[in-house]
Amino acid sequence: MSRKTFVIDTNVLLHDPNAISKFKENDVAIPLGVLEELDGMKRQSDELGRNARTVVRFIDSLKEISKGDLHNGVQIEHGISVRIYIDTKVCEKKMFPLPLDRNNNRILLAAYQLKEKGENVVLVSKDFVMRVKAEAIGIEAEDYENLKVAFDRMYKGYRKIEVPKRDIDTFIKDGFLVTEIHDFHPNEYCHLVSSENSSAVGKYNFHTKRLEPLLKMNRDVWGIHPLNVEQKCALDLLLRDDIKLVCLIGQAGTGKTLLALAAALKKVFDETVYSRILVSRPIVPLGKDIGFLPGTKEEKLFHWMQPIYDNLEFLCQSTGGPAAGAETQKWIMESKKIEMEAVTYIRGRTLPKMFIIIDEAQNLTPHEIKTVVSRAGQGTKVVLTGDPSQIDNPYLDKDSNSLTYTVSRFKNQSIFGHMLLEKTERSELAAIAADIL
Repeated sequence: MSRKTFVIDTNVLLHDPNAISKFKENDVAIPLGVLEELDGMKRQSDELGRNARTVVRFIDSLKEISKGDLHNGVQIEHGISVRIYIDTKVCEKKMFPLPLDRNNNRILLAAYQLKEKGENVVLVSKDFVMRVKAEAIGIEAEDYENLKVAFDRMYKGYRKIEVPKRDIDTFIKDGFLVTEIHDFHPNEYCHLVSSENSSAVGKYNFHTKRLEPLLKMNRDVWGIHPLNVEQKCALDLLLRDDIKLVCLIGQAGTGKTLLALAAALKKVFDETVYSRILVSRPIVPLGKDIGFLPGTKEEKLFHWMQPIYDNLEFLCQSTGGPAAGAETQKWIMESKKIEMEAVTYIRGRTLPKMFIIIDEAQNLTPHEIKTVVSRAGQGTKVVLTGDPSQIDNPYLDKDSNSLTYTVSRFKNQSIFGHMLLEKTERSELAAIAADIL
C-alpha cells in the first residue's frame, strides 16, 4: 500500500495530543499555521493549553533527532515521517482558489501545494466546514477517527430476554440462574420475561458465569425509589462497592445525576464507605457565554454547579420533608464532606476513598476523561453521567466524546458497569419534549 501524506489540522492535535503517532507507515505534515495556532494556545491554563504544550514539546524533541531540520522529515516509531511544512511558492498561491485572510485557508493551501507536488494528500480535521472546503478544491479529507466509537452500536448495559416461566421461578427460588448465553459483558443486566407475564431482573456475574439478583434495598435511597427497570439497574450499579467505574447515559430527565447523587449521599453519610463526595462538571456553557464571573472560585462555580444544588435540594426535601429540607442541606454543606470542583482543577490530584461524580461528561474528550479517571486513588468510585446527543463542545460528537469512548473501552472490565437510561421520568412535559423537539 502506497504511503499517504496526512496534513493535520490544529483541532486534531488539541483533541488528541498523541495523534501524530497514530498514522503508522505514513507521512505526517504539520503546516506552519498549525504551529502558530498551537503556540497561541500553549499559555492557556485549561486542557486545550496543556494539549498544545504537549504537542509543541513533542515537536521540539524531534529537533534532536533531525539535528535542527524538521522540514525534510523526521523518522519516528512505527514507520512515521514527521515534517513541518512552510508554503513558499507564489505561483501556487495564485492558483489557490480560496482567500488567504484566515489561518484555516492557509492550512488548506499547504495541503493543496503538497498535492500539486504529486503526494497522496489527506487532510485530517475535526472541523466539518474545513473538510468540505478541502473536498471542494480536490483534496481528500477525513475526520479523526482514532478515538471514535459508533454511539448507535454502543453496548447498552442491559438486555431483555424471553425465557420459560420455569427459568424465572428457578432464578427467584435459587437466587441465581445459569444461562447458556455466552456473550454477556461483566455486570450486564438482564430483564427476564415470560409469555405468562412473569418477570425478574438479574445481573451477570462474570466470575460465576451466571445471572444473580440485584442488591436488596429495604428502604428508599435518600427519599428516592427507582421508577423503572433501567433506574433500578443503575441504582444497583451505584451501590455496589466492587464496581469502581460507572457510566450513566441518557437524555434529560432520565435521573442520571439524581440517582448518582442519592447513592453518593447514602455511601458517604449513611454507610461511611467513602470519606467525601466530589462533584465536577466541565466548564462548557450552553449558548452564548456570559463572560467572566466575579468572586472566589467557589462563588464562580456556584452558577456552573446550580443543577447539582437543585438535585441536592430535592433529595434533602425528599428524605426530610419540605420543612427540614433546608436544614438537612445546610448540614450536608457544613460537614465538608461534599466538594464542588471544576474538571480542569482535578488534574494532578490524587483522590483516595472518594465518591466522584463527573456530570455532563459528554463535553470531555477521551484524553480529558483519561486524565480524570486516572486521578482515582485507593477505594474511590467514579461515576460519569451525560447525554452524547447534547454536546456543547464544537469538536466532539456522539461518537467521539468521552462517554461513548469509555463505555467501548471498559465494557469487558469486571470493575465497570454501564446503563443506558431511555425513559424520561422528570415530568410528562419533559418526556414529550425529549421525544418531539
